[in-house]
Amino acid sequence: MTHPLFRDDAYLTQTSAVVKGVNERGGIILDQTVFYPTGGGQPGDKGTLTLADGAVIEIATTVKGDSPDEIVHVPAEGSPLPAVGAELTAEIDWAFRHRLMRMHSCLHLLSAVLPYPVTGGQVSDGKGRLDFDLPEATLDKEEITTELNRIINENHPVSSDWISEEELDAKPDLVKTMSVQPPRGAGRIRLIKVADVDLQPCGGTHVRNTSEIGAVCVRKIEKKGRQNRRVKLEFME
Repeated sequence: MTHPLFRDDAYLTQTSAVVKGVNERGGIILDQTVFYPTGGGQPGDKGTLTLADGAVIEIATTVKGDSPDEIVHVPAEGSPLPAVGAELTAEIDWAFRHRLMRMHSCLHLLSAVLPYPVTGGQVSDGKGRLDFDLPEATLDKEEITTELNRIINENHPVSSDWISEEELDAKPDLVKTMSVQPPRGAGRIRLIKVADVDLQPCGGTHVRNTSEIGAVCVRKIEKKGRQNRRVKLEFME
C-alpha cells in the first residue's frame, strides 16, 4: 500500500519516503507519496525522487499499480533505479500539478453551468474538456465563458468530504459521469464540494478556492456523434 498524501492535502509538494519495491517494468513503489496517479481524467504527476546520496531520479509520470492501493512512479528512460528500503525525498513538479488542479476544478464548474449527463472528460496542462449527453441543444461559447468566469471570480471555497458507499447509493444524482463511476471497495467515497455551486464524487486534486483558477474561455464546442457535445476550455493566460 502507498499512502496517498495528496488526498488529504493537494498542496503538499514533497515528502520523505521509503522504497517498498521496484516492479518488473521499472516502476518505483513508495510507502507514501505526494504524486497523484493517472485517473479520473487527470494525468499523473511528474517530478523527482532524490536519494540520500544526492542522486536524482526523474519521474516521467505516475500510474496506479496492480492493486487499488498501489501507486507506481514511472522513471524517465535511462534513470537509475533505487534499492528497496532506500530513503528518499519525493517532490512533484508543482507548476504542472497546480495547472492541472486549476483546470480540474474548473471542469467541475463547467458541469454545474451545463447540468447535463457527462459522457467523458480530460484534464490537460492549461486546457481541458467535458463531453455532454446533449443531442439537440445549441451551446453558446460566449455565454458559457461569461458564466464560468463569473463563478470563478465569486471566490467559492472548494473542500472535500467522505460519504459511505451506501449513502452514495441513496443519492445517485451526485454522480454526473456516465462513463466513469467512483471507485468502490474501500467502503467510502470522496466528495468534492464547491460551496453553493457543485457537489460530486471525485478522487482528483483541486484548488482551495475558485479564485485560484484564473480566467478561462471556451475554446471550441464540437459535435461528437449523434448525442455528444464536447466543450473545450483553456486558460486565458
